[in-house]
Amino acid sequence: MSYQVLARKWRPRSFREMVGQTHVLKALINALDSQRLHHAYLFTGTRGVGKTTIARIIAKCLNCETGITSTPCGECSVCREIDEGRFVDLIEIDAASRTKVEDTRELLDNVQYAPSRGRFKVYLIDEVHMLSSHSFNALLKTLEEPPPYVKFILATTDPQKLPATILSRCLQFSLKNMTPERVVEHLTHVLGVENVPFEDDALWLLGRAADGSMRDAMSLTDQAIAFGEGKVLASDVRAMLGTLDHGQVFDVLAALIEGDARSLLEAVRHLAEQGPDWSGVLSEILNVLHRVAIAQALPEGVDNGHGDRDRVLALAQALPAEDVQFYYQMGLIGRRDLPLAPDPRGGFEMVLLRMLAFRPADADNAPTQPLKSVGINPATVDSQTAVASSASAASRPQTAPAPVIDTPAPVAVPEPAAAKTEEDIDLPWNAPKVVAPATAAEPEPETESEPEAEDEPSPQSASVAEIPEAVLDTVAEQPDLTPMPAPVPASPVPEAPEVESSEQRQAAADAVTPQMIEHVPDATPYVPAPMERDDEPPPDDDYNEPDIDIDPASFAYLDDLAHEAVEAVEKEPELLPAAKPATGLAADWLELFPKLPISGMTGSIAANCTLISVEGDNWLLHLDPAHSALFNSTQQRRLNDALNQYHERTLNLSIELIKPEQETPAQAAARRRADRQKQAEAAIHSDPFIQQMMQQFGASIRDDTIVPVDAPTQA
Repeated sequence: MSYQVLARKWRPRSFREMVGQTHVLKALINALDSQRLHHAYLFTGTRGVGKTTIARIIAKCLNCETGITSTPCGECSVCREIDEGRFVDLIEIDAASRTKVEDTRELLDNVQYAPSRGRFKVYLIDEVHMLSSHSFNALLKTLEEPPPYVKFILATTDPQKLPATILSRCLQFSLKNMTPERVVEHLTHVLGVENVPFEDDALWLLGRAADGSMRDAMSLTDQAIAFGEGKVLASDVRAMLGTLDHGQVFDVLAALIEGDARSLLEAVRHLAEQGPDWSGVLSEILNVLHRVAIAQALPEGVDNGHGDRDRVLALAQALPAEDVQFYYQMGLIGRRDLPLAPDPRGGFEMVLLRMLAFRPADADNAPTQPLKSVGINPATVDSQTAVASSASAASRPQTAPAPVIDTPAPVAVPEPAAAKTEEDIDLPWNAPKVVAPATAAEPEPETESEPEAEDEPSPQSASVAEIPEAVLDTVAEQPDLTPMPAPVPASPVPEAPEVESSEQRQAAADAVTPQMIEHVPDATPYVPAPMERDDEPPPDDDYNEPDIDIDPASFAYLDDLAHEAVEAVEKEPELLPAAKPATGLAADWLELFPKLPISGMTGSIAANCTLISVEGDNWLLHLDPAHSALFNSTQQRRLNDALNQYHERTLNLSIELIKPEQETPAQAAARRRADRQKQAEAAIHSDPFIQQMMQQFGASIRDDTIVPVDAPTQA
C-alpha cells in the first residue's frame, strides 16, 4: 500500500475530530440537530483551515443511513463512499478550472434530477470566487430557489470578489486561522500516535511557519520527518525552513539592554553567518518588543505563540517601558529606511547603533561603551561652568585656607521652624543634597543647641562633577547657538541685604543693565529703501534673535541680588506717568508718534522715547534704559526710516539711553487709561441702582472687574 501523507491521513471525518472553528461547528451542529437546514452555505477562510473538510462532513450528516444527524456513523456505505471520494450525489466542482458560463449551465441542467443514492444532492463548489460574472448571473436563480433535495456548499479564500447577490443567498461562515498553540497541540498528538520523536522547539517552528494553516503544518511536518530521518529536531527544522533562530533575537536585545556595542555587533555577526533577510530579522525584533510591551501592560495577556513566554516576561522586567516604546518606534523607522541603505547588513547595524546612541543618558543601565558627544558647543558648557563657579565663589565663606588637605567642611542647615524637617528644606533650584566625604579630623561634639543637619560640600571644593545633574543636562541639551550675553557680571557678586523697595530693585537693575547693552553707533546717512515688516527678522548681523529662551534657573547658585536683577530686566516695567507733563518738543513727539508707520518692537521703542532736540535734520531722542533690551541699531534704523517717510526728507536720528524727564507716549497712554479707569470706578460707585443693591442685599463691588467700555485694547 502506498504511503498516505499526514494531511490526508489525519483529515477529520466528523465534527468531533475538527481542530478549532468552534464558532462554526456550534451553529452547524445545532442546525442539524433541530432540522433547520439552509439550502446554501458559504465557507470563507485562508487555505488549509477546513473549508472542504466541513463541506464533506455536512454531506455525510445529510446522507447518513442513520438519518440527518450531527454525528454520522462513519460505518455505512454512504459515509465510507464520501470518505473515499466516490459518492455519486456529492458533486465537487473546481471553479478555478470551470469558469465559463457554459460549465455553469451544464451544472444547472443536472440540478433538476433527483439524487441517485443519498437523501440530498450536494454541490460543493470550491474557489467559487473564480467564476465569471456571467456564471454568477446564471447561478443566481437556482441558488435562491433550488429543489428541496439540492444543497449548495460554496468555499472561497477571497470572499470580497463575490457579488453581493451571491452573498445574500447564502449562510456565510468565516473560518479563523489556526494559532501556533493549537497547531503545536495537534502536531504533538499526531506525532505521538505516529511514534515519531520530536522536540518542542521544532513544533513551534513548524506552527509559526504554517501561518495559520493546519494543512501546511501537516505538510511541513512530513517534510521535517523526511529531512531528519524519522525525527523532528529543532536544528533540522530551522535548517530546512531557513528561518532565524529566535534565541538570537533575544541575544541582540540583551546586548542592547546592556548597552554593550561589542556584544551587539558580535550578535549581528552570528546572524550574518546564516545569511538572513535583514528586514525579517528587524521584524522579529519588533514582534518581540511588541510582546514585551504587552507583558508590561498586562502580563497574563502574553501568548506563548513562540514558546518563549518566560523570556518575554524576563525582558519586560529588565527593560523600562519608555525604552520599549523608543526601540519599537526606532525599529519601525529603520525598517522603512532599510531599502535605502547601500548594504542591508550595514543598514541593520545602523538601526541597532542608533538605538544604542539615542537611548536616555540618565538611565541606570546606560551604555557601557561611552559614546562621543556630538552637537554640543564646548564654549556653552564652559560658560555655564564658569557662571556656576563664579556664583559659587561669590557665596563661599571667607575663611583661612586649610592647613592639610582641601576637604569640604560640613555646613549645618538650621531648621526654620519645628514643623519642618530636613526633607522640607528647599535647596537653590532644587539642587540635590550631596553628602560630603568624612574628614580625617576628629568630629566636633554635638550640642543640644545646634540641630542635626545633613553635611553638604563646601564651595571651595566645588567642581563640574558636583554641579547638579539637572543643570548639566540642561546645558547638554542646548543646541549649538551663538553665545548670549551673560545676565550677570563676570566678577563675583558680593553679598547684599535683601532688596525690599522698588527703588532699590530698580537701582540693582540699572547696575546690571548697562553691561548687556551694546554701544549704539551713530546714525548712518539715509538711503531710501522699502519699509520692512516688523515681524520679519532683520538682515543685519547686529541683531540675532535667539531660537530659545534661556531659563535663569539654568544658572545655578546665583545669589539673591543678581537673580532679582535678572528678573527686573526680563520683566516688562510698569508704565508710570512722568513727574513732568510733556511740553515743547516732548508734546510734539506725543502728537507725531501715532502718525508714524511703525508697529511691533519698533513701535514699543518709539513709545518709550521723548524728543529732546531738533537741529535742522538732526533729531535726538532719549529712551528709557529700562527698555534697552528691545533696542538695537536695527530698531533705530527702522524708526529713522519711518520718520523719513513721514517727513519726506532725510533725517539723521540719534537715540541715547537716558531716562526721559517728560512724559513719553507710553506713559501718556497709561495715564489716560488710569484716568478712564478712575472715572469708570467712580461712575459704578455713584450709580443709584448699584448703591441700592449694596444697601438691600449687602452686595460689594470688585474694582478689579471694572473695565471702561471705551478703553482701547492697546496703548
